[in-house]
Amino acid sequence: MSQLTSTRIRTTAAKLGLPHIADQIDILLRRAEDTKMGYLDFLDLALEEELGERDGRRFRTALKLSGLPHHKTLDDFEFAFQPELDTRKIRDLATLSFVDAKSNTALLGPPGVGKTHLAVGLAIAACKAGYSIYFTTLDDLVRKLKEAERANRFARQLQAYLRPAVLVVDEVGYLPLDRAEANMFFQLVSRRYERGSIILTSNKAFSEWGAVFSDDVLATAILDRLLHHCAVLSINGPSYRLKDRLAPDGPTMS
Repeated sequence: MSQLTSTRIRTTAAKLGLPHIADQIDILLRRAEDTKMGYLDFLDLALEEELGERDGRRFRTALKLSGLPHHKTLDDFEFAFQPELDTRKIRDLATLSFVDAKSNTALLGPPGVGKTHLAVGLAIAACKAGYSIYFTTLDDLVRKLKEAERANRFARQLQAYLRPAVLVVDEVGYLPLDRAEANMFFQLVSRRYERGSIILTSNKAFSEWGAVFSDDVLATAILDRLLHHCAVLSINGPSYRLKDRLAPDGPTMS
């Protein structure tokens, strides 16, 4: 192919909003020539490369805006350290069928067992698949809703938590809520019911949520909507944060 033709392709691709093809046309042409690629195969290659680059940019941007505390995937999780964890359930969740069904996932267990890592890993998997995601702790969520209420922006802030296909709510139960704060969380759960997925982590059993939300009736109403379509995983293994300190040759604890 002549230099004039490749230049024209580069210019046209840029005008059509195909920047990857415009930037990589010479490399794509060399690959096509080296493999004696046909016209249809070359067009397929160029469009696939452009789509892959576009999806990559979307994924990277979505991660930056997601609020995730880290970007550890499910592949990074040390399943051998939690042998009682049902890995089949994790694999089932990783198919994201629960996101398609707009159902929920609850990860329960004491601090340090990997609940947040699993929640983040599932969110990243959803993001890769093209779903919108957002991460927040319950404390931060309630704080922002209270600030919005004082500024007469409650509905707008609530909508921000309703918009993502997957909302991760971390650390439910670490700090108790008063009844007004619990009611804000109830509104969120109620509005997302069968409209979007929630992945939550909690160090409290559901039987303890009455104390967490300062009202048994309100806690029951939250659980009724949350658990109607929900996968529940209990992780009762050791803490990752303490594993080095508790190792036989590690530092001793006083």
